Amino acid sequence: MSTGWLLRRLFLVAYTVLVVSVLVFAITQVLPADAAVTLLGENATPEALAAVRDRLGLNDPIWLQYWHWLTAALTGDFGHSMRTGQPVAPMMLTALSRSLLLALLSILLMLAVAVPLGLWAALRQGKAADLVTGFISYIGVSLPEFVTATLLLIVLADWLQWLPATGYVPPGEDFWDSMAHLVLPVLTVSVIMVAHVSRMVRSETIDVLHSDYIRAARLKGLAPRSVLLRHVLRNALLPVITIVALDVGYLLGGIIVVEEIFALPGIGRQLIVAITARDLPAIQAGALVMAVTYAVASTLADIAYALLDRRIRYD
Repeated sequence: MSTGWLLRRLFLVAYTVLVVSVLVFAITQVLPADAAVTLLGENATPEALAAVRDRLGLNDPIWLQYWHWLTAALTGDFGHSMRTGQPVAPMMLTALSRSLLLALLSILLMLAVAVPLGLWAALRQGKAADLVTGFISYIGVSLPEFVTATLLLIVLADWLQWLPATGYVPPGEDFWDSMAHLVLPVLTVSVIMVAHVSRMVRSETIDVLHSDYIRAARLKGLAPRSVLLRHVLRNALLPVITIVALDVGYLLGGIIVVEEIFALPGIGRQLIVAITARDLPAIQAGALVMAVTYAVASTLADIAYALLDRRIRYD
């Protein structure tokens, strides 16, 4: 991995974020919302509304408004929420940390279940274990998040009463209670990923098992366990890195439904509240933060590829 490639990749990330910022700002400008009316209410006098528009720079040309917003955003200042009056940046970063915690736990659970399940199915290709695993995977892929969430709520929270149904407790206040509140959202998010990644691991493992270098390793007399762990697993997991990186973007966008169902105050739920309230600064900050997170995750995936597979070189 060369320094030149890394600099080009960082430039691409910056360019992507810039394009997203233009699109986000342009879309929020055409929303049927007046920032002055949102702040002062519909009963405000025309003079008061004109004063607020002048103070916020809403009478400036669009390109100048964008420039002021972008330069402020680069310093971490996304303005103040029209709904609460609080600074938007700390609110969105706190919400992002909760979503990332949910995403991290879901990915860890997915890897812990999907990788062994995919390997098990691949090593028993065509047998009953493989067929059962494939059938379960198809069911998992076909279940939408709201269906999975509803089933888990009914069984684990209502019937058995093992877990709290909704709510969020910060880990710093009560760690175990916080984890208990995250179990149902994590299970809901993980179901589809486990089904998808286990099928991917199975397919890649079967391909690797039939490759020439695996035959050579076996002919050298290497132990089956060594062949599986050092050669098969390492190469079969490379595509999983891409899936995990893509799942970060999916999680930040797709867990909006999960956060809403389980009343988890993550960035997805914050965006729903902001859109409902026509809170333009919060919408802009939330969308931009999600774009930056996805771009960084994609870059880290490329770097991990190069570290795990020495045949891949970025010049």
